[in-house]
Amino acid sequence: MDKAKDLLNQHDDKVDQALDKAGEAAKSRFGHDEQIDGLVDRAQDMTGTGDTTETAGAATEGEQPRR
Repeated sequence: MDKAKDLLNQHDDKVDQALDKAGEAAKSRFGHDEQIDGLVDRAQDMTGTGDTTETAGAATEGEQPRR
């Protein structure tokens, strides 16, 4: 389990890209875009502290982007 966590943290950008790709495939097949986007966002939040991709919600001036 620790090794998997280490790999997720080391390759967070690749994991986030894969989650985005899987989310897009699910949306094209099943619809329910908002629900799938929410699940992808939550999964990306759980991939570690080194999150490198921003979620769809852009931050307003003075706010930190959600990751």
